[in-house]
Amino acid sequence: MTKAKYTNSLIASGFRNRWNDDRQFVSYTSESRSLACLENLVHHSHSGDDSLFRTMIIFVPDELSILKVQENNLPKNWREGFCSTCLEIGQTWYAENKHPILKVPTTIVPYEWNFLLNTCHPDFTKIKLVSTESFQFDSRFR
Repeated sequence: MTKAKYTNSLIASGFRNRWNDDRQFVSYTSESRSLACLENLVHHSHSGDDSLFRTMIIFVPDELSILKVQENNLPKNWREGFCSTCLEIGQTWYAENKHPILKVPTTIVPYEWNFLLNTCHPDFTKIKLVSTESFQFDSRFR
């Protein structure tokens, strides 16, 4: 889920986030619409204007390799703001360029996952934007 103006293609800003450093072009995705909604609310403070947001439906071929980060390999306080371990894991994944996808636990809902896409990996071209859908936040979020 993202602002409508960014939903024409799969792109990445190259800005630093929890799992990547500046100039590492990574798209953050979620395993479900509900998790994407929560991520948006937590990180972008929903503006109240539903016309600004869309859900992007992405196809990822089964044969693409995914590197999974196990939560028990992270420090106990990894959910609390900046986590150097998360950044190091993401930087290494990106630099090694072995897997186009990094599966990471979300800080918001235990046992749910976000999927990071390395837009510079050769297999990224196999990941396709299937469609975009309008999204309406519950009015209680306004």
